[in-house]
Amino acid sequence: MSTAISVKPIANSQAYSWKEWAILLLALGKIRISLLVTLSAATGYLLVAEEVTIQMLVSAAGVLLLACGSCALNQYQERRFDALMERTKNRPLPSGKLHPDTALLISIGFIFSGFCFLSCGTNLVAWGLSLFAAVWYNGFYTYLKRKTAFAVIPGAVIGGVPPLIGWVAGGGHPLDPKILAISFFIFMWQVPHFWLLLLNFAKDYERAGFPSLTRIFASAQLSRMTFLWIFGTAASCMVITLLGIVKSYAINGGLFAAGFWLVWKTSRILTAQSEEFSFRFNFRIINIYVLLVMFLFAVDRLID
Repeated sequence: MSTAISVKPIANSQAYSWKEWAILLLALGKIRISLLVTLSAATGYLLVAEEVTIQMLVSAAGVLLLACGSCALNQYQERRFDALMERTKNRPLPSGKLHPDTALLISIGFIFSGFCFLSCGTNLVAWGLSLFAAVWYNGFYTYLKRKTAFAVIPGAVIGGVPPLIGWVAGGGHPLDPKILAISFFIFMWQVPHFWLLLLNFAKDYERAGFPSLTRIFASAQLSRMTFLWIFGTAASCMVITLLGIVKSYAINGGLFAAGFWLVWKTSRILTAQSEEFSFRFNFRIINIYVLLVMFLFAVDRLID
């Protein structure tokens, strides 16, 4: 006999099993994005502390919960817009699987739990950076992207905060040029990451009333702009190798090789005949690249 749980605010009054609840919570918290945020925070911690500790795991858990909470709150804020887009219409709120009140309570629970973990596993500066990231994402960027197609640029600031949180939690100084260079690298990566996603679903966003770059620039212009940001992302990572963050010559070489690979693979965006294929392909490539860079950073510390 399967165990089920029923919550009154659920839109269709269904009783969900624990497995179904888990799937809903993971979708509400945009778990793939939240895990990437957590990974970048853990990388920042590892780079300064140079070891895996309980404090690192506690702070990473706090970042994960806070990221899930912010993503859940974002879905609550944008539920009406999500219902208008093919890409997002099956999310828990627009699909009617969760009542908005339930989602709001879940998001608050995630955020509160995240701050509790961060209070135990970090310091006041890291806690303040976490608060800034949540406010910037839910209180500023979420609304700004309804006003301008260039919202992703100030919005990308959010991406540079998690590694800084990890670095500070591990005992590093928040103004250390090394972590600022890493945060800048993540900021640079966020812009083409967001743009490629938006460009791949441009019609969806236009249907929902969001400002779109496709209404401002021609396809060729968009391709060149996006490639320049991708090139800048690779260049910013190569600058990191000059600051002495990475100790292994082999890892430094791997970072250079990864940068050249990114530029080579994404250069197809300038000549690809199919826009949709080009944007989708490069979206995957740039995500693989940032994961590879963080993996190399971690390996450098763990093998030292």
